[in-house]
Formats: sequence, structure tokens, C-alpha cells
Amino acid sequence: MVNARLSPPKQKIKVLLLEGIHISAVEAFRDQGFDTIDQRQQALSEEELLEIIPEIHILGIRSATQITPSVIAAGTQLLAIGCFCIGTNQVDLSTAKKAGIPVFNAPFSNTRSVAELVIGHIIYLLRGIHQKNALAHRGQWLKSAKDSHEVRGKVLGVIGYGRIGTQVGILAEAFGMEVLFYDPVAKLTLGNARSVTSLPDLLARADVVTLHVPETADTRHMIGPNEIAQMKSGAKLINLSRGSVVDIAAVVTALKSRQLGGAAFDVFPEEPPSNKHLFESDLQQFENVVLTPHIGGSTEEAQENIGVEVAKKLIIYSTAGSTTMSVNFPEIDLPPQRGKHRLLHIHHNQPGVLAALNELVAAAGGNVTAEYLQTNAEIGYAVIDIDAGNSKLDQQVLEAVPGTIKVRILH
Repeated sequence: MVNARLSPPKQKIKVLLLEGIHISAVEAFRDQGFDTIDQRQQALSEEELLEIIPEIHILGIRSATQITPSVIAAGTQLLAIGCFCIGTNQVDLSTAKKAGIPVFNAPFSNTRSVAELVIGHIIYLLRGIHQKNALAHRGQWLKSAKDSHEVRGKVLGVIGYGRIGTQVGILAEAFGMEVLFYDPVAKLTLGNARSVTSLPDLLARADVVTLHVPETADTRHMIGPNEIAQMKSGAKLINLSRGSVVDIAAVVTALKSRQLGGAAFDVFPEEPPSNKHLFESDLQQFENVVLTPHIGGSTEEAQENIGVEVAKKLIIYSTAGSTTMSVNFPEIDLPPQRGKHRLLHIHHNQPGVLAALNELVAAAGGNVTAEYLQTNAEIGYAVIDIDAGNSKLDQQVLEAVPGTIKVRILH
């Protein structure tokens, strides 16, 4: 038998799910034998997290909860973090990695929901529904075809041709739009969409521009005064990606001058921390701007799918060690652990660690049946399967291997 401080059994792994994560996540954990699940509807402040995180093994959040270096340092038992959304900038990924904590997200599950909302905004803006709706609410009847256009035949410019951008393109083509896309990375073209070689080329040709890019230093204010000036006069701008990628002041100026004929925003540079807080934006003064409260992925279907997707990744990592699709960790897709002890060793990426582990396993009488190692620039992740015989592995000895960050033994 393994003589060591083993990874806690599923029944004793404490799971904390914040921000009203869908019940599908809770059900996924319970179906796999996880009994200790604390589900809360609100985000927690850093101070609140610091009180509770030392007892937590698995943490699930959405976009409001901030995982700072202090929280990570206090999470002495934390195995993994799940972001039940697409974005992960609410987590200090580098600090989590250095602490041996993989972070998982849901890059696929809300793709359709976001894409459908984009199509809704396109129709809404091209038909001028914003103005007619506002006037109707004030008792005015504006029955007119002026500035109201069909979607068919218009040019859609997609900036960022990833999972969501491609789906937007497919749906837009079904409405008869011509789809152009710009992405600095070569991408497989779907349908009849066509790649353009530069952002200015796309901006000059599109009737509607929609953004689907990550938040990076390169994408900050990628749409500013110069880019808006390159757009067609009266073109529409849609942003459902990240609030930082558009210069709001430049949009305000362009709306006032009518260089932009309308816009739709679902994300903003500063967003209220909860539904109880006031939302303020300089865009609120314009009737031809659609403002939605970061709801691109907020459908029942998407949230259910996200709950299952992220929970499965957390379950597989905690019970089998697989890190497939982690956003900050070396990825290892592991086979099922049948009749074996599995040693999981997270370490600084330095020479000699795997050799030292093999020597310790051999000295303990262990028979290695499989071995896996993946590294990135900073850390390494080694997995060693050992026959469940008479090997006696000492956790403290394993932790003493130079460069060790975290050790777990699964049985």
C-alpha cells in the first residue's frame, strides 16, 4: 500500500461554487460522488475569500469574483479553479500556475448564445429598431422606411475569427450577408467567408463591424478614432468581446458626428459588480446605441452547458490528474487509472526532477507502468502510474525533491 498523505477522497473534497453557477455543475459533482458542495448566489470579496479559501479544494467562479495573489496564497489546499465563463482575467493565472493550481474555463459552451445575440443586434441596428422602439414607448408612431435596411446583401466585418466569430459568420451568411473577417492568425475559412489582409481593408468595406477578440495589450483600444474614421460613413459597430478593446470616447464622438450610424455594446470598460449597483456610461445618451448588461452568454442553455463543461474538467483533474484544456498549465490527457496508484508532481521547470522521482519510486519498490511529463517555460507536470502493490512512497520525501511545488497521490 502507499504510505503517504493521499489526495482526499471525493467525499471529503470541498467544492465552493460562487455567483449562481448553474445547478448542472452541482449535479455533475454529485453524480461523481462529491458530497461537500457549497453553492452561493453572489460573488465574494477578497476579504471574504481569505476567510473561507483555506478549507476549499475546488473553487468555481464566474466573472465578478477576483482571485488575487493573496487569495491564492491563502488557498493552501486549493487543487483547481474553474471559471464558469469564457474569460479568465479575473484570476491571476501566473500566480496560480506558480502555486501548482490549474485554471479551467468554458471556451465553447456559450458560443451559440453570443453569436445569436450578435445577429439580433445586426438586425436591430440595420432596421433602426432602436429609434422606433424609443419613440413608441413615448407614444409616437414612426412608420417609415427611412434608414431601415434589409440584412441581405450587406457586408459584415468580423474582427477575430475564432469560435464565436466563425459562428457569427455562418449565421450571417444564412441571412444573405457577405462575410469578411480579419484575424492576425491564419484561420480555416467556413462557408463563403473571406479573409482580408488588414484591419483597414475590413473597416473600409463593412456595413457592420463586430468584434470577437480577447483582452490583451495588443487589443486594447484596437478600435479608436483612426479606426472609426476608416469605416464607412454610417456603419454600425458591435462589441460583445471585451470592454477594453473599444475607445468609448471615440465612439461617442463618432456617434455625434454621425460617422457611426449606430452601435451595440454588451461589454464595457467598467461594469457594475452586481445587479444592485448603478450602471453609468457615456453611451446612454444615444438612442441609436443598444446597451445590454454583459449577457452575451446569459441564456439558460449556455449556463447549463457551461456548468457541465467546467465541472467535468475540475472532476477529471481532481480524480485523475488530467489537465486538458487548462488555460495556465501544461496539458496532459491521461487515461483512466485502473488498479494503479498515480503520482502527480508539479514542479519548477528545471533539470533532474523526473530522474529524482524515478529513483524514489524505485527505492520504494514501485513498478512504474506509465509515465507522462509536460512542461512550459516555468513549470513541469509529471504523472507516474505505479502498480498498486507493496510500494511505500513517502509524501515528505517526494516533497523534498528540489523544485517541487505540489505533490498528490491518487489511489
